[in-house]
This record gives sequence, C-alpha cells and structure tokens, in this order.
Amino acid sequence: MKLSGNVWKFGDDIDTDQIYPGKYLPLTDKKEMGTHAFEGVPDIKDFSAKVRSGDIAIAGRNFGSGSSREHAPIAIRESGIQAVLAISFSRIFYRNAINIGLPIMEIDIDTYNSITQGDKIEIDTETGELRVNGKSFKAFPLSGLEHDILVHNGLINYIKEVML
Repeated sequence: MKLSGNVWKFGDDIDTDQIYPGKYLPLTDKKEMGTHAFEGVPDIKDFSAKVRSGDIAIAGRNFGSGSSREHAPIAIRESGIQAVLAISFSRIFYRNAINIGLPIMEIDIDTYNSITQGDKIEIDTETGELRVNGKSFKAFPLSGLEHDILVHNGLINYIKEVML
C-alpha cells in the first residue's frame, strides 16, 4: 500500500489513555470514538477539529502502552489518521492495530528526528520506503502476514477472505 499525508508528531510514552481517554469507553459508535482521539495528550489542542483524513501520526518510543483495549487504535483510525510510525510500540497496541487494519511501522530515531509536524510524507508499507521533504528514509516493513492482514483491512476480513 502506498500512503501519503501530513504529519502529526507526538513524543515518547503516549499511552492508550492519552490516545483515547477512559471516560469515553461507553461509546460504541466508531466515528464518535474518532472525535476523541488524542484528547489526553498534553499540548495537543483541538486535534479532532484539525486532523484531516489521510494524515499520518509519527511518534517516539513506547507508543500505545497501557491497556489492551482496541479502543485506542480504533479511535486513531476513525479520526482520519491513516497510519502510525513510531520508534517503538507497545506489543499489545501493535497487535491490535494490525488486527483492526491500522497500518503501523517502526522507524529509527534519526528518521523520527528528521520529521516535523505538518511535513508531507509518503509511505510504501510493503517496502518501508518513506519520502519526506524530498529526502528518503527507511521504516521497518511489516512481515508478510502482517502486511497481508493490513491489505485485507484487518484480521477478521483476512480470515473471511483468505482462510475460509
């Protein structure tokens, strides 16, 4: 998959309660969940009003730590963010994101430091190639199975379309 969009940049240790605050757990409408994405992140004001469909999130270390709920990656996807790149992800968040069809890839610290808020980025999820401001970078591409799950828009669709 080839993706492109504008960057939203986050720091280290963005946990699931910052991505999707617990007070919204009773919500079941996914679009409404998306309007509350990143509400708990300090210094991010009016994210839901400013994010545009197709934007891409870039983060530091330990993105998505915290609970095992799928609410956080669902809220990210439904907010309009089409992919997340980070130096590292919480193991459970990583798996949940793949399972719901949210493209994620790890990047190194030099790549993270070279990208700023609002940059235009192009991503090839199959090869890990990134283009930002005319410069090339390399992300760590997903495994074959993880990429296949993403291409089918999540684990449930993958099972229905490939395994059954």
